[in-house]
Amino acid sequence: MPRCDVRRRRRGGRLGAALLVVSLVLAACSPHPPAAAPSHRPSVVRTHGGTVRYAEPPGVIPDYIFPFMTATNDSTTTVDDLQDLLYRPLYWFGQDGEPSLDPSLSLAEPPVYSDDDQTVTVSLKTYRWSDGETVDATDVVFFLNLLHAEKNNWPDYVPGQFPDDVRSITVDGPQQLTLSLNRSYNPSWFTGNELSQITPLPTAWDVTSLGAAAGSGGCSAAAYGSADGACQAVYTFLSGQAGNVTRPGGPNTALPRYPASHLWQVVDGPWRLQAATASGTLTFVPNPHYGGPVKPLLSSFVEVPFASADAEFDALAAGTVDVGYLSEQDVPPVDSKTGVAPNNPQLGDYVLSPLYGWSLDFLPYNFSSTGAGPAGRIFGQLYIRQAIQLLVDQPALIRNALKGYGAPAYGPVPIEPVSPYLSAVARANPYPYNPAQAVSLLRSHGWNVAPGAETTCADPGNGATQCGPGVAGGASLSFSILYDTDDPWSAPVLQAEKASWARAGITVTLDPSTSAAISSDATPCSGGSSCTWELADPGTGWSFDPATFPSGEELFGTGSAQNVGSYADFVDDGLIAATEHTPTDLTQYQEYLGRQLPVVFQPAPAASLTEIRDTLTGVTPQNALGALTPEAWAYTG
Repeated sequence: MPRCDVRRRRRGGRLGAALLVVSLVLAACSPHPPAAAPSHRPSVVRTHGGTVRYAEPPGVIPDYIFPFMTATNDSTTTVDDLQDLLYRPLYWFGQDGEPSLDPSLSLAEPPVYSDDDQTVTVSLKTYRWSDGETVDATDVVFFLNLLHAEKNNWPDYVPGQFPDDVRSITVDGPQQLTLSLNRSYNPSWFTGNELSQITPLPTAWDVTSLGAAAGSGGCSAAAYGSADGACQAVYTFLSGQAGNVTRPGGPNTALPRYPASHLWQVVDGPWRLQAATASGTLTFVPNPHYGGPVKPLLSSFVEVPFASADAEFDALAAGTVDVGYLSEQDVPPVDSKTGVAPNNPQLGDYVLSPLYGWSLDFLPYNFSSTGAGPAGRIFGQLYIRQAIQLLVDQPALIRNALKGYGAPAYGPVPIEPVSPYLSAVARANPYPYNPAQAVSLLRSHGWNVAPGAETTCADPGNGATQCGPGVAGGASLSFSILYDTDDPWSAPVLQAEKASWARAGITVTLDPSTSAAISSDATPCSGGSSCTWELADPGTGWSFDPATFPSGEELFGTGSAQNVGSYADFVDDGLIAATEHTPTDLTQYQEYLGRQLPVVFQPAPAASLTEIRDTLTGVTPQNALGALTPEAWAYTG
């Protein structure tokens, strides 16, 4: 499941929902991503000390510290900018700009699968908590016991999957445990989508009151799944200490108290939280006990809140932050001749570094819609979806609407950044822009195509049409698209697509709304008078985080809650199941869905337009999943 504010797409940038750099289509359709403007860095000598001031997303602050949270508390900003700095996940994803597993930053060695991939053994490396305790197998079991007891409070829970697919756990020794699974699983899938969810928790947190002895809660040392009552009590206490769990529209008032809490000061990450204000200024200092390979050179790392994108830009212009983000209105277009992403002329000593996240952008069809004809039955015709996709000019959208800062999407696996998952065939667009072919498809299926007007289904008068089952004569290709007005990329992209679709008489009405309202309205439905939405662009896209293996069970599996358009295809379901349970790649799945078009695939804007002070090193390549590693940052001398 994606985080609810997919991290680097910011308001005033673009939000992501949720998720490999092969080719970025630029103004000249170059096969390379836009280069950053040349740096005038005076030296490559990295110095010890100094403070980096880092800009938080405008209007969003990381404010929930307990790395076991409900969907209400879950956000990529909270995970990336707070939790992961203090409490390391068992497995770290994102390496050299790709979304792959990074063994060097993981707390455990790569998992070992056996018994026909029904058993997985995890061996932890030597890390210590800041209270002196070893990060061990018990800490992993602690998390899994909490998950077993409180899975309905875990935002990434999918019934039948983690932790339901874990039959039992054996602690083989202090640093090793073995998970027995309920059937065979594809190791790539299980590691990327299940083990990726685990964050070991210290025994110091296994308590139900302040001052209680570590482990007295009875959750961490219990056999897997045998202590739900005890674990529920521990969860209730810890979530209460972390703040208002439901937080209905208000800030987390517990945030300023975190630095003084002996609970939250027990960390195994490279940083500890030294100070926090109610407005969201967070100050981190190095954890001297951190056992990872990259230890902080900075003296402190300060995250600074901003009420608006304009305020963040003013801070960059004044030089009061070292890393920040440009909004779309403040970024100059990519140079069509050089492919360079130029810096805003109002900014001085910064280098612009666009980030393309491990994510997809698309418009879901509502295959159950009763609107316009009904729209759901029209969308159910593959040739209709093909005609619509043939009129999406991705190179032009990237070049014009996205100013050159976009990555194309041809199927369910991202084209960018580079990954081992994308097949050679799926790198090419199966439906390149071709208005003539779109018109021909419609006419060959019985539509009276009226470019610039309204295309309608011909009625031969015998009660049947060529347009497809359930599509009556006189039905029109006239649809509405809900879109997020807070997302500055959405309107120019949709306006351009609307004009292109009109070339085949496909009439589109853009219906402005908010992301929250769209998320509420554009949900799976089974038909009826209330199921009238047709297409939607919530401005969030989909991020493959923390489920990094892009197998699609949540997005396109029949009946999935995240499959908002109710797409159903038994061939697709079979291909998804194969990627989950057999050691296969994603070739058949992605090539099949790339042709079947369960959604309108459209280019994804850059996840962030990152400005980095030119004397600061280690920030790039940025993590494809949005994670921060300021322990790798340092100023040059």
